[in-house]
Amino acid sequence: MKKLFKGFGYFLLLLALLLFALYAWIKWGLAPEIPKPKDLSSLELKREKVGENFYRIGNNWLRKSSSGIWEEYVEGEPFERGVITGKLEKELLYTQEVAFVEQIHRLVPNNTYLHFLAMFTRVFNRHLEANVPEENKLEIYGESFSAPPEFDYIAPPFDRMLNYHAAHDIGHALQSLALVGCSSFAAWDSHTYDSTMIIGRNLDFYLGDKFAKDKIVYFCNPSEGHKFAMITWAGFMGCVSGMNEKGLTVTINAAKSDVPTEAKTPISILAREILQYAGNIQEAYAIAKKRKTFVCETFMIGSAADHQTALIEKSITKTALFRTDTNFILCTNHYQSDTFKTDKNNIENIKTSASMYRFHRLEELMNRHPKLDEAQAVAILRDQRGLHDKNIGMGNEKAMNQLISHHAIVFEPEKLRFWLSANPYQLGEFVSYDLKKIFAEAPGMEVNLEIIDTALTIPADSFLYSQGWKDFLEFRNLKQKIKDAVHHHQTLGNEQATLQRFNHSNPQFWETPYWTGEYYYSQNKSDSAVYYFNIALTKEINDTHETDGIREKILELTKK
Repeated sequence: MKKLFKGFGYFLLLLALLLFALYAWIKWGLAPEIPKPKDLSSLELKREKVGENFYRIGNNWLRKSSSGIWEEYVEGEPFERGVITGKLEKELLYTQEVAFVEQIHRLVPNNTYLHFLAMFTRVFNRHLEANVPEENKLEIYGESFSAPPEFDYIAPPFDRMLNYHAAHDIGHALQSLALVGCSSFAAWDSHTYDSTMIIGRNLDFYLGDKFAKDKIVYFCNPSEGHKFAMITWAGFMGCVSGMNEKGLTVTINAAKSDVPTEAKTPISILAREILQYAGNIQEAYAIAKKRKTFVCETFMIGSAADHQTALIEKSITKTALFRTDTNFILCTNHYQSDTFKTDKNNIENIKTSASMYRFHRLEELMNRHPKLDEAQAVAILRDQRGLHDKNIGMGNEKAMNQLISHHAIVFEPEKLRFWLSANPYQLGEFVSYDLKKIFAEAPGMEVNLEIIDTALTIPADSFLYSQGWKDFLEFRNLKQKIKDAVHHHQTLGNEQATLQRFNHSNPQFWETPYWTGEYYYSQNKSDSAVYYFNIALTKEINDTHETDGIREKILELTKK
């Protein structure tokens, strides 16, 4: 028996050593290879504070506009651009990472599971740097010198900043559509007021209001490729929405994916490469085909050179170019080309998700505006109704405006102009930027001047001043309280009054009765739970998975 215990002790010791070796390999052995810039002199550059929320380094600068949007101009070689961007954005890098980490902790409150996910991500992304162009790695490495040291416990600066660029892809891969349900559209010729192209998009990517608070419109004059502008946030060098000096625009829309086995090129990095190096649709398509990605995505490409907008639909194994024979094109979160007509993921996505419903609503709205202008494009992006103008509740994923957008944007590529939404979401004013004028005047700007064209500003949505907006804010606040009570098996204070206020705040939204039912379910009040779950089933629910889940709970409680 003694020998048995001794042998078991040796086994445990060996197992512990193996686990430690595995942990060490994951933590230190999988760290990405550090890029080797040829010139490190930019690290010695000093940031100058010129005025309130206005900073400069040589020709480069960062300022906060009167609309609350940060505007930044950067030029030079890749590593130099990264270093300068990091120095200019130093405080924003901190607040952005705080917001990101806080939201991750909210989504994954269990520290043990969070630690496991961190290890999983490290293994999953073990070949990430091999799939990121050297130029982008140098930029990210340069910016990482300004990364806040408070978060070094997560990973070294370059390691975690590189991995943050794949956060969208990982979340998308593990949770299908995850936190994104974007909509976009384009029109030209007889479908616009002056026949030139108009493109609109909502980026419905939500990691909390804090995360979206400090969005940046980033004007870049790179040493290679085209000058471009893109909408981003501190620490992010990828592209989600952008336009270059050739009048080529890029926006991205997620689609349903299989779960991949390892990281490839992040979607935002590929979008950035297209933005910087493509001048027309065919060049964008050629760039998209040469990169392997690990999630499915649609790239909407507007091209002044082609006087047309097309969709590049990309899966893990296939890339297709979809053009329309009409004078407009629409895009939500499913594929439209013949290449993907029989794809099982695409078929399932169309049947089960909110994508096709939103697509049909977009068709309705486009048909109401046969001569689209920028103000009408903004009105479409702000629309909160369902099909046939049905009230489907505030924040519904089936609406164009889900009240979660990081930003909304309207492009006029042939005029090199775009309108960007100020906070909150797409409800704030849309301010206008002239790309030609900005790149002519931006280098070395010494005076803190507004660079928007104030005469073209589109006013804030009147909804912001309505009772509906106040109700939505109360709904969101009470929903979080109820979710917290459910997850922690706690009882709400002033239970009846709180639930009554909650149900009056957003009565047509399916989540209102659903979370009321979930609360009663957590309190073992089966009759009340079934009552509210049945009300939820009468509303316009996001997708069939949610509907099936509610029906299963009703069945379970009814059997009890």
